[in-house]
Amino acid sequence: MTEQISLERLTGIVAFARAASLGSFTAAARSLSVSPSAVSKTIQRLEQQLGLRLFTRSTRSLVLTPEGRDLHARALHLLQAVEDVVQSAAAAQSEPAGTLKIAAPLPIGTRVLAPALPEFRRRHPQLRIDLRLSDHFVNLVEEGIDVAIRIGHLPDSRLVSRGLAPIRLGAYASPAYLAARGTPTRPEDLALHDCVNFRYQTSGQLLQWRLRAGQRTVEFIPDAAIVVDVSDAVMEVLAAGGGIGMAASWVAAPYVRQGRLVPLLADCAVESSVITAVWPESRRANPAVKAFVAYLGELFPAP
Repeated sequence: MTEQISLERLTGIVAFARAASLGSFTAAARSLSVSPSAVSKTIQRLEQQLGLRLFTRSTRSLVLTPEGRDLHARALHLLQAVEDVVQSAAAAQSEPAGTLKIAAPLPIGTRVLAPALPEFRRRHPQLRIDLRLSDHFVNLVEEGIDVAIRIGHLPDSRLVSRGLAPIRLGAYASPAYLAARGTPTRPEDLALHDCVNFRYQTSGQLLQWRLRAGQRTVEFIPDAAIVVDVSDAVMEVLAAGGGIGMAASWVAAPYVRQGRLVPLLADCAVESSVITAVWPESRRANPAVKAFVAYLGELFPAP
């Protein structure tokens, strides 16, 4: 007769799989909404029960042992089977309910999603929302995310996707800066100005500026006086008179409405990428996911 798995051992497998996927107890604890010490103790108990060492621990990272790699692969298959059961049960409901986990980049999350969530919950009061904002890449399958908002076209075949809206990048500066330094009328004029640029947290690369000049598109990385790795901080630097910077129109829109920023070179702005919603194949029939993706279509109307 096969021994029935205990709740404690199943908890240990979940904690172990998450730590192995994310590479640290701290990241696993954050995704599971528990403390790092709880994750560590749970995994230690699992190792004792199995009589195996699953990680080679160091001060900087976790490295799976050969036994740990084998168990991790098996644990992912087990958890995927559990997830399929949960999603099948959720799909049987007609009304969205339970907790919907959403991941999004900081600017989209703070400026677009967060203000729209109360209305979404008014429509679906049985739903709870767990919104996670970060500019770092999130693995939906391993971290149990239901829907993510990402920028760019996505090659991951395990995910279902829906394009929401193009991203239009344009140049902006404060009225005070323009009064002191003049207003550029063509892309070449930017070389005479202080520029503020954005650095991607995920890659460390600087934003490459793209502007239309006549019949061609020019691409360049400006010699920036200030570089910031959060888009909202770029806006604040520009609003304080720091120079000229590039931003998506929906990020700059509140500053323009308040008169803190002025759009520049409007005829030269280009569409640089696209905002995309993605969700795992296992969530395709989930009522909460279907309702939220439909709601995203209202927030990001097609051009």
